[in-house]
Parts: sequence; C-alpha cells; structure tokens
Amino acid sequence: MSRTLQLTEQLISRPSVTPEDAGCLDIITARLLPLGFACERIDSGPDTFRVSNLWAVKRSTQPNAKTLVFAGHTDVVPTGPIDQWTSDPFTPTHRDGKLFGRGASDMKASLAAMVVACEEFAAAQADAHINIAFLLTSDEEGPALDGTVKVCEALTARGEKLDWCIVGEPTSVQRTGDMIKNGRRGTMSGKLTVKGVQGHIAYPQLAKNPIHLLAPALADLVAIEWDQGNDFFPPTSWQVSNIHAGTGASNVIPSECVVDFNFRFCTESTPEQLQQRLTAVLQKHHLDFDLTWTIGGLPFLTTPGDLVGAVQTAIRDETGIDTELSTTGGTSDGRFIAQVCPQVIELGPPNATIHKINEFVAVADLDPLKNIYRRVLENLNRTSA
Repeated sequence: MSRTLQLTEQLISRPSVTPEDAGCLDIITARLLPLGFACERIDSGPDTFRVSNLWAVKRSTQPNAKTLVFAGHTDVVPTGPIDQWTSDPFTPTHRDGKLFGRGASDMKASLAAMVVACEEFAAAQADAHINIAFLLTSDEEGPALDGTVKVCEALTARGEKLDWCIVGEPTSVQRTGDMIKNGRRGTMSGKLTVKGVQGHIAYPQLAKNPIHLLAPALADLVAIEWDQGNDFFPPTSWQVSNIHAGTGASNVIPSECVVDFNFRFCTESTPEQLQQRLTAVLQKHHLDFDLTWTIGGLPFLTTPGDLVGAVQTAIRDETGIDTELSTTGGTSDGRFIAQVCPQVIELGPPNATIHKINEFVAVADLDPLKNIYRRVLENLNRTSA
C-alpha cells in the first residue's frame, strides 16, 4: 500500500465533522515533527464550537528564504443519512479502484498527499532553499470564523511573511491536475426588507403592498449588467435566493417583504460599488426599506508567475496535462490566505462526489497528486537557489 493511500485512510477513519478535528491534526503533526517542522496549535472559538488549527513550519537555513504554504482543512460536512451509504462513511472502503468515505476527496486525500510529498522532498533535499509550512483548520466547511482567518491574523501580528500557497481543495474535473483554481469570486449577501402597510386585500387603497412596490425595482436589478468580467473571471452575478411576505392568509396585504440575495463578484467590482449601485435603484423607486450586508469573502486572483508556472510544469511533467486555469465555483479558505499571501492557487483531486452520499477518490489519483505537490516543491526550490 502506498504511503499516500495509507495516510488518506487514516484520516478518513476520523469522524471530523465541523468543528471536530477528531485527531487528524495529531496524525499529521506526528508525521511533520520528524521532518523538522515546528508545530503550533492556534485553536480558537468558544467551548461549544472549539476549532482546531495547526501552523507548522520548517525553515531553511538560507537567508531570506521564501515560504510555500500547504493549506487545507481536516473537517468534513455531515454524512447525511447513513443508511444511504453503501459502506460506513468513516470506514475507508475500496470498491472498483475507488476509496469511499466522507472527506475522501474533500479533502483528506490532498492532506495526505501534501504530507507524503514533504516527506519525500525532505529525504532528497537536506537543506532546502525555501521554507515549507502547513496551515490547517477544522472550520472550513462551517462558519469559518475561528479557523484559517484566525491563523492568518496571528501570523500577520507576528510579521510572518508568506509568498506562495497551495490550497488542497478538490479542483480537478476528470483527472487530477486537469484544472486548478488561480482565483475565486467574492461573495456578498444582502437582506432587504421593503416596508408597506398591512390591510384587507379588498381595500388596497387603505394599504401599501410591499410586493407590488418592490416588483419594478426587482425587475431593474435583474436587468443590470454589474460588470463585464475579465480574462480570468466571468461577469459579476446577482441572484435572489429567497422572497418572504404575507401572513399566510389569502385576504391580507402584508406589511413587509423580505428578500435574500447574493453577489458573486469578480475583481472588476468592489463591495462598495455594488452596494451603492443596488441602493441607488431602491432609492430611485422611492422604497421604504432596511438593508443589511454580509461580505463572505473578497475575490482573489493569482496571475501567471512563479507559483502558477511551478504548478503548471509539475502537472505537465507528472501527467502530460496542460492544466486549465479557472476561477469558477464557490469560495474557499483561499479568500483569507490571499489577504496575507500574494500568490494562492488551489489544486486537488476530482470533485464530482464532494459533499455527496458515497463520496470517493480514485486510488489511481492519489500518488500522482502527491508527486505533483513534490514536483512543485522541487521547482520552487530550484528557482530559489
């Protein structure tokens, strides 16, 4: 059994549903300490939602060495109905060349591949020209309030400089390495409450229907082109997720209408610009409203350079694939790391089964992923010499 597969199985067997780490970080720490990593726990959060965080770093003896960070999460989403799984989600199980278990592809295979890649690199490179670090959390799938963001704050406070980061999110489509994320869109949600006057539906002149008042503004918002995107990002998208109004009775005009919406925005727009444009539409229609905003993450983009080049070369040398750069999909902890690290990419196994019943990773993808990570280390080390 390959060491990557063995470690992946060990991690899958730990029921680390957010915010539980279930000992995953202890397993990883035990592998990093013999390599010369200094391992530090930066746990955070209340006792009712305690988050486990690890910062581990192996420093080069070379002056002014740059730092490559491997980042990821040990937590997984809930399993869903156990009886719908073909095998126990926390018992690593092999069928038809696939390794089944919750977190198999999101993202315990990546964590195992990162660790083993560092073991192989350390065995071949006595004194590297780069620092190597791990930034791991058990709060990525949850609210993400006490995980990576807290570690980044601590590193910033102590003046720790990060240069490159690889997040082990499952980014591939058909084969490991066929797609990497060199950026992500930002996410910003809003809750709009349009106020009216409740009344009998037979006497609309004595009431003000907030749904009717909102409708023209809603049509305007749907029609807006917020931006045109750019070479790396699609245009910013605005979508309504929920509309709530009414008392449940069929003969009552409601007093208010509540709309939940979300922007997925690119680097062509700022949160402030989007907020101002949306508010202007509401004011144009003379609505009486309350509006609250929640910024879930800012967009980030890593243009081709040191890190992207090292990753592209590693993937091509290992698999023969010319990888696709993409910024599609949801958010990741890369949004926090990008605030303190200038070059961040995401690279992991295929993502077709993440968060699903019977999640799996192909066994044949594990060692190629490990080899890609090791080759990235070798490439960056070579260019830093």
